[in-house]
Amino acid sequence: MRYFLKLAYNGSAFHGWQSQPNAVSVQQSLEGALSTVTRLPVAVTGAGRTDTGVHARCMYAHFDLPEPIASKEKLLLSLNRILGKEIAVYDIIPVSPEAHARFDATERTYKYFVAYGKSPFFSDLSWQSPSLLDLENMNAAAEILLTTSDFSSFAKLHSDTKTNICDVRKAIWTPLHFTDNPYPPGGFGSRDGIVFTISADRFLRNMVRAVVGTLVDVGRGKLTLSGFRSIIEAKDRCVAGTSMPAKALFLWDVKYPYIDPHSHIPTL
Repeated sequence: MRYFLKLAYNGSAFHGWQSQPNAVSVQQSLEGALSTVTRLPVAVTGAGRTDTGVHARCMYAHFDLPEPIASKEKLLLSLNRILGKEIAVYDIIPVSPEAHARFDATERTYKYFVAYGKSPFFSDLSWQSPSLLDLENMNAAAEILLTTSDFSSFAKLHSDTKTNICDVRKAIWTPLHFTDNPYPPGGFGSRDGIVFTISADRFLRNMVRAVVGTLVDVGRGKLTLSGFRSIIEAKDRCVAGTSMPAKALFLWDVKYPYIDPHSHIPTL
């Protein structure tokens, strides 16, 4: 029996998604909790591999069991008790034996949060910009990403990726909404803030943070639109902007052809 886990996590406590020696990861924590509850060795495969410090509002992962789950509610309760406050498992979904959390995903969405000014409450969930950024120019540059296929200039150097081709379908900066909700995207408790949303069929390692860093250079007036285009055409990571801090980046959503896109996703 194959199942999908639907979960969220605060990445601050983890060295990324992927299991690794001498470091705590989300994958390792899930496998440990599932093995404890089922009393079986359980391997977990995620929809992607978030880097150290990156959060996930909605992540999917699959695992196999030799027998059907007797009580989903009981398993959810047990898992969430073991996992602690940093990881929340929201659903366990039975799928076909061929379903794959990584390869079957048709679209992934990330958000990057920027707050203007200092906030003692949300410093761990956003990047604080010391000055206002030019939203219009950043969106003009972001539109160029929609007609770009090769993202080598934003790819982590010396990675084992076979191709740097990605289909970016959405890339836009928007103001944060000001409500009483104290968590993103409700607001950061300040009067001003912006969020970058980007959706694609796939992402390269460190790609979103490198894209955001280069767009911020546009927003600061350090980089023109033609310069931004030249960086993309260079296909060289060394000419692009700095990689932004991981703490403000969220894996926001993952889409599958066989999972209801309107199913409940917790609001942050």
